[in-house]
Amino acid sequence: MPNTYTAVTKKNGEWWIGWVEEVAGVNCQERTKEELLESLRAVPKEALAFNREDAIEAATSDYSEELLTV
Repeated sequence: MPNTYTAVTKKNGEWWIGWVEEVAGVNCQERTKEELLESLRAVPKEALAFNREDAIEAATSDYSEELLTV
């Protein structure tokens, strides 16, 4: 089942800028709204993968992973 996120988009001069509300630090800038939405769909996966790697590295050893449903 795919995750659903909220994109906040805005035209700023010649550029479209946008953020993903639910994932801190995920933002993009593109020339068209369509390109922006495509980028905003791809970037959360990268950010979440980075966050996973960072969390495991911080735990160092003897950790467990638990699934959370929010």
